[in-house]
Amino acid sequence: MQNQTNISDLASRISQGAGQVIRGADQTLRLLTTALFCCGHVLLEDLPGTGKTTLVKAIAKLTGCDFKRIQCTPDLMPADLTGYEILHTDADGTRRPVFRKGSVFTNLLLADEINRMAPRSQAGLLECMAEHQVTYNGTRYDLPEPFFVIATQNPIELQGTFPLPEAQLDRFFMRLSLGQPSREQELAILNDRQETDPLDSLSPVTSPKELIEAQALVKTVKISADVCNYLLDLADATRRHSQVRYGLSTRGALALQHAAQGYAAVSGRDYVIPDDVKAVFQPVCAHRIHISNAVLSDEAAAGRLMKELLNSVEVPKA
Repeated sequence: MQNQTNISDLASRISQGAGQVIRGADQTLRLLTTALFCCGHVLLEDLPGTGKTTLVKAIAKLTGCDFKRIQCTPDLMPADLTGYEILHTDADGTRRPVFRKGSVFTNLLLADEINRMAPRSQAGLLECMAEHQVTYNGTRYDLPEPFFVIATQNPIELQGTFPLPEAQLDRFFMRLSLGQPSREQELAILNDRQETDPLDSLSPVTSPKELIEAQALVKTVKISADVCNYLLDLADATRRHSQVRYGLSTRGALALQHAAQGYAAVSGRDYVIPDDVKAVFQPVCAHRIHISNAVLSDEAAAGRLMKELLNSVEVPKA
């Protein structure tokens, strides 16, 4: 991996591969790839049957990453995720505790229907997502690199669910949605799966080592003072809007900056332009700000609010 052109080419290969399985979600695939290059966790929120789980499996195959899936249920315990100790008996009869690693010890972890997991287990993911490590009984165990969590969530089914607390939501770099494909795209999906599953034909287009190199390169993408000030003006706009209770935090502003760097790299540039910030503003920021209940209950209204915030801030010319 030498420059941003290589990252753009790699992003295209991943998106094109995933596009063989998921139809009509080109921008979502581009944003998901951006998050991977930024080492960011992603929350996929959409209706059942839209292809969320299939997409994550496709990303795992295309990146060559070690992959594990957990089906989140209320009885899932934190130890099922992070690991636990057992007593092991050596050949000489000595008994000693041995740590058995849980599901989080992988490169790509799919937390399916994360809001069905009880708060105690949701909290078990916090340290893993924030620090890429597990602490058990005073001992730290580092997770393998790269490490990503992609969680899925059904936004309309509330029975038997536990809404993600703000601290957990903030660990997700982006919140994305696949949406409903057009009739032509849905017809192509039906035709694709008449005899075979396109997922079975996917093969790696990159490696975990190459992803780590790309992540390091994204951090070198330049961002000018004007674009930085534009980014901070947007963050400030979220804090001053009458329909926003709590605006974007400093950590959220840092995530917005890093996402803009990643989007620029995916676009083949080594510098950030205002359009990069615009492209990632909603997926990075919408789930990090606290909006009034009236707006939260209407997803379309929340989207309009984010566009209103974008339009309220002057875009730098340079």
